[in-house]
Amino acid sequence: MRVTTIVIGAGHAGLAMSHCLTARSIDHVVLERGEVANSWRTERWDSLRLLTPNWLSRLPGYHYEGADPDGFRDMPETIDFIVRYAAAISAPVRTHTSVTSVLRTDDGYEVVTDQGTWRCRTVVLASGACNVPCVPPVAEALPSGVRTLTSMEYRNPDMLGPGGVLVVGASATGTQLAEEIQRSGRQVTIAVGEHIRAPRVYRGRDIKWWMDVAGVLDDRYDEIDDVNRARNVPSLQLAGSTDRRTVDLNRLTGLGVRLVGRLAAIADGRAQFSGSLRNQCELSDLKMNRLLDRIDAWATEHGIDGKVGPPHRFEPTRVDAVPPLGIPLRGGEIRTVLWAAGYRPDYSWLHVPVLDRKGRVRHDGGVVHSTGMYLMGLPFLRRRKSSLIDGAAADAHDLCKHLAGCLDHGTARSRD
Repeated sequence: MRVTTIVIGAGHAGLAMSHCLTARSIDHVVLERGEVANSWRTERWDSLRLLTPNWLSRLPGYHYEGADPDGFRDMPETIDFIVRYAAAISAPVRTHTSVTSVLRTDDGYEVVTDQGTWRCRTVVLASGACNVPCVPPVAEALPSGVRTLTSMEYRNPDMLGPGGVLVVGASATGTQLAEEIQRSGRQVTIAVGEHIRAPRVYRGRDIKWWMDVAGVLDDRYDEIDDVNRARNVPSLQLAGSTDRRTVDLNRLTGLGVRLVGRLAAIADGRAQFSGSLRNQCELSDLKMNRLLDRIDAWATEHGIDGKVGPPHRFEPTRVDAVPPLGIPLRGGEIRTVLWAAGYRPDYSWLHVPVLDRKGRVRHDGGVVHSTGMYLMGLPFLRRRKSSLIDGAAADAHDLCKHLAGCLDHGTARSRD
């Protein structure tokens, strides 16, 4: 089977690219291993809601039109939104078609699937950034009596046994799960490494509203000092809740969650934690205040100080004077370890020499270092908002324009 372009993945990013390809009359097919929005269907916990307000879900030719623009979609609503988008744009999706291999050919690419082999001139990798949960090597040293699972496997507290829970990771996922599990009656300890604190509401407006109007979400990859660093920054400590509450470390300690430093090792049945907890929290507070400074400066410059609440700063993160540096794992105090230390993409099927030593695709703003290959949906791909639903439109527009130019000039030799 032959087509001009193959898009791998029918989530919001792949569908946004499909819309732009159709607008340019570029024949294509979207290959999806499961159903449309498969990751949202199968790899999320039950209570999860989007971290962005409903109005911020803006896809090419499609946006929110409901009665609750400032609310936060739960997973069934998110899935329905993406499925309806696929139908609205008549995306040529082939569901239940798993890609097993992508190879370079003289005139483009060969894409092998469990439903047959395709040949194409260009290919778009939109399979997502959260395919494999990050579990550190120290997990192998856990005592046999301690249960372990990842945030991708977790669904709700009822699936956990009795006893204490160690949550490893304090970004958006870790803090949300720590709160939910603590409220279920289990004692939670959270291991805190690098993280970025953020209020849900600031000066009477949602923090994402501020980041949108002040241009923070539109910061470009080619206009910042260290894009590699920016692409690895943890997600903001946010939760999309009906009461718009801030879920940061202060809220967790207020609920009784115990803070410890980054999990450094497990030896002789004992978890050992870094002594940098206070430094990490102070750095996180500093980053939050820099963001609020930028917002305040924008509000003043644009003359809206009188239309919103006054500027203010939040209480620093509270940290015990002497946080624990170790916890025994064999005495029953910790019965479950929940890994919430982030995710990574899975490119085990990509047999084109474009991966770096860490298994990441080498690219320049989504233009992969192999002519005719593109990326969609990764953090800070082209803009700070690239991994959000709202970021897919601008990225797809830019990359589809580049792709069309590649087709106009003929598929050249790979740059590798």
